[in-house]
Amino acid sequence: MGTAVTSSPLGSLGRPSPALTLQSRKPRDLTTSSSFAPRGPARRRRSSGRPRLVAVRCGGDSATLAPAAASPSGGGGGGGVLEASEIKGRCRKWQWQGQYSINYFVSDSDPSASPAGSKPPLLLVHGFGASIPHWRRNISTLAQNYTVYAIDLLGFGASDKPAGFRYTMETWAQLILDFLEDVIKRPTVLVGNSVGSLACVIAASESRKNLVRGLVLLNCAGGMNNKAIVDDWRIKLLLPLLWFIDFLLKQRGIASAIFERVKEKDNLRNILLSVYGNKESVDDELVQIIKEPADDDGALDAFISTVTGPPGPNPVQLMPSISLPVLILWGNQDPFTPIDGPVGKYFSTLPSKLSNVSLVLLEGVGHCPHDDRPDLVHDKLLPWLDSLSAS
Repeated sequence: MGTAVTSSPLGSLGRPSPALTLQSRKPRDLTTSSSFAPRGPARRRRSSGRPRLVAVRCGGDSATLAPAAASPSGGGGGGGVLEASEIKGRCRKWQWQGQYSINYFVSDSDPSASPAGSKPPLLLVHGFGASIPHWRRNISTLAQNYTVYAIDLLGFGASDKPAGFRYTMETWAQLILDFLEDVIKRPTVLVGNSVGSLACVIAASESRKNLVRGLVLLNCAGGMNNKAIVDDWRIKLLLPLLWFIDFLLKQRGIASAIFERVKEKDNLRNILLSVYGNKESVDDELVQIIKEPADDDGALDAFISTVTGPPGPNPVQLMPSISLPVLILWGNQDPFTPIDGPVGKYFSTLPSKLSNVSLVLLEGVGHCPHDDRPDLVHDKLLPWLDSLSAS
C-alpha cells in the first residue's frame, strides 16, 4: 500500500505499486544490532535467516541507540499459535450503532472481573484485508498477562459488510472509540497494524474520555490509500495512474473481475510472499485467513470504497497532539510503508522530537511484523507493556 493501501486489491496485503518496488535504502543512522536466533512456541518453524533487531530509545530530547538483547525463549514470553478455527469459535458479536454486527474476540471469559488497578487490556486492530485471526501468533503470548481483545473492523472479517457503505478512516476510528466505551469500559492499549494503526492514532487523538492508555503502531499507514502520500515523488509520478485505476474500479464489472482474480489462492499466496520478510510465515492458514472474508457479500464494496475513497487524516498532523506512551515497531523490508518513504521517515524521527515515543526497527521484517516475526515483536512489546503497567 505504498505508505497505506495501494490501488491493488486487498490493500495492505496487496501487490506493491510499481512506484514502491524500487530498491529501498537501509537507514544507516538507525543501525545498531545484535544477532537473534528465533525459537520457542510462538513460532511454528525456524526462520532461515537471522534478522537483526534495532532499538531506538528516546531519552529527553534525543534518541539513543541500544542493541536489542535476545530473549531466552525467542518467542517473547511463551504462549503459542492459536488455530484460526479456535479463534473464530471464541468470538462474540456486538451491535454497533444499533444496526451493524461487529465481530470481536476476548481472551477472558469474564473480563469485567479484572480487579481495579490491574494491567490495562489490549485491543488488537488488523490492517486492510485482514481480520482477527491475523493475530493468531500473538494472542496466546499476550493473554498470559493481559486481557486481549481483537476486533474485525466494519467491512472485514466476520463483521458486517453493508452494501454501498462509504468507508472512511474516521468511521473505523469511531468504531474503536465506541467499542472501548461500550464493551471494554477501561483504559486500553491500542495495538494496530497498517491501516489499523492509523485508525488507532485517529481514535487516540479524538478520545476525550481517557479510554486510551497507550499506542502500539506496527508499520502505520499514512492514509486509507496512496492518494494521501502526495509528498513522495514515487506517488506523485503514479498519481495519474492511481486516479485512472480509481475510475476503473468504480466500474463494478471491472472491479469484480479484478477482485475475483486477486483472491484466488495462488495469487493471494504470491501477494503475501511479496509483503512478508519471513516467507515461512506465509502458510496455508494465512492464505485462508485472507481469502475467506473476501468471499463474503459486501467484501467487494469494502474493497472499492477503501481504495477509491478519501485517504483520511494524516498521522503527521495527528501524532504531535498525542501525549500517551507510543511504541512504534517497523519492519524495514515493508514495500508499502518503506522506512525511507515519507511516512517511514517521519515516524523514524519522532523519538528525537517527542519524549513519549519509542521506535524499534525490525530488520528482515515486512509489512505485518506481528505475523511475520512475532518473536521479535514480543521481545520489544512485552517489556514496553510491563513498563507502561508499572507507571
